[in-house]
Amino acid sequence: MTRWLDPVRPYAIAHRGASAYARANTLRAFDLASDLGADFWEVDIRTAADGILVAHHDATTASGLTVAASTADALAADCDVPRLDAVIARALARGAGIYSDIKDADPLAVAGALRKAGLERAILGAFDPGAVAALKAAGVTYPNAALVPLGADPFVHAAGADIIHLCWEKMDRPQDMLTPEFLARAAAQGQRIVLWHEENPGRMADLRGRPILGICSDTPELVHPFRAPAVWPVRTVAHRGANSVAPENTLPAAACAFAAGFDWVELDLRTAADGELVVIHDAEVDRTTNGSGRVIDLPMSELRALDAGGWFDPHFAGVRLPTLAEMLDCARDWDRGIYIEIKDADPLAALREVQRAGIVERCIFWGWDYDGLRAIKAADPKARIMTRRMDFGPLEDCFAGFSPDIIEYDSTDDWSDMEAARAFGADLMICYMGRDPEVFDRVIAARPDIANIDDIFTFRRRMEAAGLDTHGR
Repeated sequence: MTRWLDPVRPYAIAHRGASAYARANTLRAFDLASDLGADFWEVDIRTAADGILVAHHDATTASGLTVAASTADALAADCDVPRLDAVIARALARGAGIYSDIKDADPLAVAGALRKAGLERAILGAFDPGAVAALKAAGVTYPNAALVPLGADPFVHAAGADIIHLCWEKMDRPQDMLTPEFLARAAAQGQRIVLWHEENPGRMADLRGRPILGICSDTPELVHPFRAPAVWPVRTVAHRGANSVAPENTLPAAACAFAAGFDWVELDLRTAADGELVVIHDAEVDRTTNGSGRVIDLPMSELRALDAGGWFDPHFAGVRLPTLAEMLDCARDWDRGIYIEIKDADPLAALREVQRAGIVERCIFWGWDYDGLRAIKAADPKARIMTRRMDFGPLEDCFAGFSPDIIEYDSTDDWSDMEAARAFGADLMICYMGRDPEVFDRVIAARPDIANIDDIFTFRRRMEAAGLDTHGR
């Protein structure tokens, strides 16, 4: 058995790719899976009418094409169904493993395609026990997995398989079935355990420490969320949420960032024509919705009718502009915080929403109007206020008549007085909106208390490349 079957921590297996954020079993879904930290891509495999192996879950496409009766080219044109060879090539380029779910294909043909491409980390799985038997009989060296449906006896259904893959996601508390006796029996038989696709954060917390091979998830960032390195307990801000994965300043972008373990989501706050607080960056809706016009001229009912996701990817068509209250509730549900950049809104109205959500101490306020920030602090001393270093001359001026909790340095600022700023008792934050690895390295070397990063997932990978453990091992 290959050594990679004994990981330090359970593998994050992206279920049909990062299928929460892109159409399942597409190259985009697989690419996003790697961006979100997946070790393996779970790929559903079928055979097209011309004998070409393709990645698709159902026997028919959304438009009604039957996979087995359609050519690979027709399927690609219909709904972007990729060929297995293309998926394998992308996995090799991204350093990902393939966890195959063989739906309607010759198991030996799948094994042959993987072997021909030279992919080392691959697992051959199927619900049909006959597929496992065929792989064993042919002497295929890739590990095999028997996918166990709900209601089947795992040790009967997966008899002889290298891996028992439990498809128990529809159970209320499937983690309770992973008793010490169950795990010991599998280990005694030399069988590894892979778990169902899990998207519930509470259940995931119960699972990631178990002695298992891997956990599937539509949201692979949830399997092993960011944990600040012991040598640098940095806190993290995801600028406009996970904006490379989901449309900026929306609930999906916020939920992704929180699932990935980041501390705050930065959002931009504006006021609708009827006084409602809406989350959007630009003064106009044109760039990030299917509408047109100024935010301040449109009532909330019209703003909420706009599509704020289709511009980013068809997968997010129908996503709406969120209210501040919705974003705060999302943060509270994840036990995280919100960094509120007040673009065009009443600062005290924003504070009242934060107070309503009960997360004042977990939020950060900033805006161009420093009088508004002072008003927030006067109204609630527990409110955390940020100031930008670039807005002041001498360092002392940042604190004159004002007591910011955080000082933000831009990546282009002079950082020479950062250590001196610590003497004033404020946390130090560095903001970087680009993707230059050298700048990431400068931020890492500076060791700020808080990192406000636009491309937060690339920043995490850069931390790992620098030898910093972000998994909390």
